[in-house]
Amino acid sequence: MSASKESDTKVDVQSLPETSAPPPVAGGSAAGILRRLNREDLVKRGSLGLRGIALVFSLISFILVASNKHGDWKEFDKYEEYRYLLAVAILSSLYTGGQVYRQVQELSIGKNLLQPRTAALIDFFGDQIVAYLLISSSSSAIPITNKMREGADNIFTDTSSAAISLSIFAFLCLAISALISGYKLSTQTYI
Repeated sequence: MSASKESDTKVDVQSLPETSAPPPVAGGSAAGILRRLNREDLVKRGSLGLRGIALVFSLISFILVASNKHGDWKEFDKYEEYRYLLAVAILSSLYTGGQVYRQVQELSIGKNLLQPRTAALIDFFGDQIVAYLLISSSSSAIPITNKMREGADNIFTDTSSAAISLSIFAFLCLAISALISGYKLSTQTYI
């Protein structure tokens, strides 16, 4: 009797609704490749632009600190903080100048001067190290400049403030460039 009850039980099976897939488009993969190439080109040009701006800021900061000699106590080389600011401005100028040169060469001749992985690592770590040095030197020079400004506000303190401000702007450019370098490093294929 149990066998007849099982045969009388009906199972209602519903079919899944049909999904309408978009029709295959000729060249669909080509459009994706073009979008990726445009994005890579934008990232390269953005990185070059930020490093170029950081180079200009670092060079101007370097020139301002090096020329900040107005006699007596108003000479930058009498203060350790300003010597540090000058040294980091020189290093930043050399690093960003080298990076800008390399990137301009790569964009103009269309050939990589370094292995892509090596270039990505140098970009990532170099941007971070130089950005840290820039903010470190700026933050060490701010207190002494503020202290001097309390006593006398003159061309020496104004020039020092301008150099510090430009170093901070160079830091911001290199910090954003480090973010872009990190993005490039994380999306790079090593095959």
